[in-house]
Amino acid sequence: MTRLPLNFPATNLTSAVAGGTGLSKDWWDRINESAEWQDGIFYSLCAAYALVSSVALIQLIRIELRVPEYGWTTQKVFHLMNFIVNGVRAVVFGFHTHIFLLHPKVLTFTLLDLPGLLFFSTYTLLVLFWAEIYHQARSLPTDKLRIYYIAINCAIYFFQVCIWVDLWVHDNSVFEFIGKIFIAVVSFIAALGFLFYGGRLFFMLRRFPIESKGRRKKLHEVGSVTAICFSCFLIRCFVVVLSAFDADASLDVLDHPLLNLIYYMLVEILPSALVLYILRKLPPKRVSAQYHPIR
Repeated sequence: MTRLPLNFPATNLTSAVAGGTGLSKDWWDRINESAEWQDGIFYSLCAAYALVSSVALIQLIRIELRVPEYGWTTQKVFHLMNFIVNGVRAVVFGFHTHIFLLHPKVLTFTLLDLPGLLFFSTYTLLVLFWAEIYHQARSLPTDKLRIYYIAINCAIYFFQVCIWVDLWVHDNSVFEFIGKIFIAVVSFIAALGFLFYGGRLFFMLRRFPIESKGRRKKLHEVGSVTAICFSCFLIRCFVVVLSAFDADASLDVLDHPLLNLIYYMLVEILPSALVLYILRKLPPKRVSAQYHPIR
């Protein structure tokens, strides 16, 4: 093992560490400021979203061919909304050079935040479905659950539109800050929803004897989807709050492609792909009592 000489200057060691840190920072900055890297990363996001959107559409078509007589079920609406959300994201990142430079800036915020709200509505549809199953198993009323789901979503979209209008009129950092905090709160609510109903359903299923392969699969499905969705919404909440207080963590500019890549992969692309894979099973031709059409 090589030893440093006793008279090795401490300043040399400090300079070496600082130099290494500087190299890492230079590497990050070079990629963020490179037009080629920006295009490559954002087009990669576009391709990833387009792929997930295509998978959701194919699954929707397969379900429709399997059970065409039952109209728009919860499962069909979930896949349709996945197709829309990921398709919109693909278009936004495909035209990133125009989207991030739109004026007024509120147009950029709208095109970036709206798919996030649609993502919230899409995946809280699973929370609604699980809540209905849980309430039915406990002989609790379920007639108001859909009303609550629709009312919460309408309130969220109304408040978000008000923020966009205020940004359009005033165009100041205060309303931009409020908008980010609002998205963080919405994400935190979604995470709690998955933890509350996903966790309740999971532990309720665990109390029943695991007698069949189908029961084990359902337990694994609920547990996995709960963990994935809770994690992705919690990460979204943390990152959005961080970006509200630190301009260097902003996701609304062209100069942060690496941050955008990591963020959207963790909070939307990977969770969507995993959930679609876990829920890939087609409904039986004779629809069970738990396969509810949307009224």
